[in-house]
Amino acid sequence: MNTLYHMQLSPFSRKVRLSLAEKKIEVKLVEEKYWEKNQEFLRRNPAGKVPILKIDGITMADSGAICEYLEEAYPNPSLMPNDTKARYEVRRLVAWFDDKFYHEVTSKLVFERVIKKIIGEGYPDSKQIKSGARKIKYHLDYMDWLLDQRRWLAGNQMSLADFAAAAQLSALDYISDVDWNRSENVKEWYAKIKSRPAFRSILADQISGFPPPAHYADLDF
Repeated sequence: MNTLYHMQLSPFSRKVRLSLAEKKIEVKLVEEKYWEKNQEFLRRNPAGKVPILKIDGITMADSGAICEYLEEAYPNPSLMPNDTKARYEVRRLVAWFDDKFYHEVTSKLVFERVIKKIIGEGYPDSKQIKSGARKIKYHLDYMDWLLDQRRWLAGNQMSLADFAAAAQLSALDYISDVDWNRSENVKEWYAKIKSRPAFRSILADQISGFPPPAHYADLDF
């Protein structure tokens, strides 16, 4: 059976889960305590990171490479446009959220508020939290600007760029760290994407000791 080794609040795991669900590929979800770095886990991915996907008789790591594989091996429904320039824009924005957004926002807020406690690495760093809370405003404003010109983040059709962004924001929304009143465009976009069937398992996530806010699974906020 297809198996995804993941962590619930990992935005990279969530991005892969959304792609799999959108393409209606059934997988068994296995929660991986990647910080324990057990040997079996490291054999699957020497980099010691989630997600890891076992599918089609192979084991693959890195969310970007996994999503590209899924797009090529399971092209329907497509999460990449046909036009070359449009595909570039999707890849640019996926990189934006996987790299810039994650390091400036998610890694500072989710890691400090939740992951540190789960893995026993001490108390939250208030400087990091303040930095993440400040930087998310910039990113939400950028998303607002994009959505003011387009139906979806990368263009007029939903794409992997939307899943990359939604994966990050959903992890932050789980801990109430998104000001949805900052941008009506972003709020409407997120309501639209989290209403998709592919989002159901994400909205059902429950992390022990960290209950989500009431609005987390509410499709109408």
